[in-house]
Amino acid sequence: QVQLVESGGGLVQAGGSLRISCAASGRTFSINIMGWFRQAPGKDREFVAGIDLSKQTYADSVKGRFTISRDYVKDTVYLRMNSLKPEDTAIYYCAAGESGTNTVYDYWGQGTQVTVSS
Repeated sequence: QVQLVESGGGLVQAGGSLRISCAASGRTFSINIMGWFRQAPGKDREFVAGIDLSKQTYADSVKGRFTISRDYVKDTVYLRMNSLKPEDTAIYYCAAGESGTNTVYDYWGQGTQVTVSS
């Protein structure tokens, strides 16, 4: 099992920046991919960014503004968010996937709220 705990969410003005973190614990050696998703009120959860050993991927809506990174020593993944917009307001969820399963992401955190004021 892998446990994920997000932190760093909060309130920020439009145009500002924020970095959120996700600390993994448990069977972290089995993780081969980590990512961030978000869910705004009344909307479905959507992919934001993902990172594995070879590449990072981003949703078109955040490309050029958000950066995902991973510290393998600390077992922590970060999402640096710049030029934030009110439409970035959502609960941000961290996710992790193990190799050898039928799904890309197997574990989810509880989420951290990010609110961008106009």
